[in-house]
Amino acid sequence: MSRYQIAQLDALDAVECPCGRTRRAFTDDTDQIASVHLVDIRAEACLHYHKQMTEIYVVLQGEGTIELDGESIPVRPMTAILIKPGCRHRAVGEMRILNMVAPAFEEGDEFEN
Repeated sequence: MSRYQIAQLDALDAVECPCGRTRRAFTDDTDQIASVHLVDIRAEACLHYHKQMTEIYVVLQGEGTIELDGESIPVRPMTAILIKPGCRHRAVGEMRILNMVAPAFEEGDEFEN
């Protein structure tokens, strides 16, 4: 088995998520170390949290705010945000982000608030 994987994020099928639409890579990796997502945030995403997953958002395009445990913080391209388990969060504004998730994304660890 190969010790690497390659994904063309913009070629993956997009699926609905609390934030908008996402293209997820490496969620099927047997080690479940991490996954990466290209996310098109809708104008106002749903507030949610994770019990196990840590996320790192990197804003690629657009501007807006991110709400983190009730605090609203302005973001713009090249802003990076580390979101630890339990932090209630959502993005507000139309943006494209790169989301790195560890361990790899698991649908059962996404809770809307």
